[in-house]
Amino acid sequence: MQPLYESNLTSLPLIGKGKVRDIYDIDDKHMLIVTTDRISAFDAVLPTPIPGKGRILTETAQFWMNKTTAIVPNQLTNDLALADYLTSDELAQLDGRGMIVKKLKPLPVEAIVRGYLVGSGWKEYKKKQSVCGIKLPKGLVQAQQLPEPLFTPSTKAEVGDHDENISFERLCEIMGEEKSQKVKAIALALYQFAAEFAKERGIIIADTKFEFGEDENGEIYLIDEALTPDSSRFWPASSYAEGSNPPSFDKQYIRDYLESLDWNKKSATAPELPEDVVKRTLEKYQEAQARLTENP
Repeated sequence: MQPLYESNLTSLPLIGKGKVRDIYDIDDKHMLIVTTDRISAFDAVLPTPIPGKGRILTETAQFWMNKTTAIVPNQLTNDLALADYLTSDELAQLDGRGMIVKKLKPLPVEAIVRGYLVGSGWKEYKKKQSVCGIKLPKGLVQAQQLPEPLFTPSTKAEVGDHDENISFERLCEIMGEEKSQKVKAIALALYQFAAEFAKERGIIIADTKFEFGEDENGEIYLIDEALTPDSSRFWPASSYAEGSNPPSFDKQYIRDYLESLDWNKKSATAPELPEDVVKRTLEKYQEAQARLTENP
């Protein structure tokens, strides 16, 4: 598959570009999300695409959204067809990377749920015995399952800026206690459902990130992406053991490669990825998708 680093559609007006997604306007109630093959790490967009990643993310997000409608409504719509708005060349350019969704007002938060002690949470725990300010019992080890999943929201940064973890109290100040409680409950319910489903298919979801929007009546919807290798930390259950960070089916492979480089993450341009890292990353994404969506 040819990589799509940046979409170029002339049939629809461009609304904006995120780290991975290009957004186009359709009408008052709908827009087109194009999930490109761009990949980000440490809040930087890397210059090297992962060919076909956008299609994997699109299909995986649609799979999970269709699976979780009993928990929360989502952005998907069946009202419109891409072929009615794009030329045949544009459809070929997207090649499965586009989906028409409802226009919703995004909530100003990334709803992160952590089920295991790893990554930045593990680093903080070693220093303060807490994760995002939430106190935890003594004696936990790296990659251990937490006593219960933690809801740890963060701000949503613009491209080039860094997300910032915030307390639940701060979230309530930003968007009100009632809405914050709803988002927390929905995020935890989504994680618990997905974690059980994935574990039956040999994948542990160590942590994940959700984004939500609301309609004109204030009803909350799941938007953007959900439970993909870009937004989640997937571990193979067969090689999981407490005390060490397991190999993963997500972009942690790229993070680990970047950590091996002498790269100033705050100021320097992100480095190119070598061909073997691109190939291995794509294989991990493909295996995660197959395990999650193709098993009965």
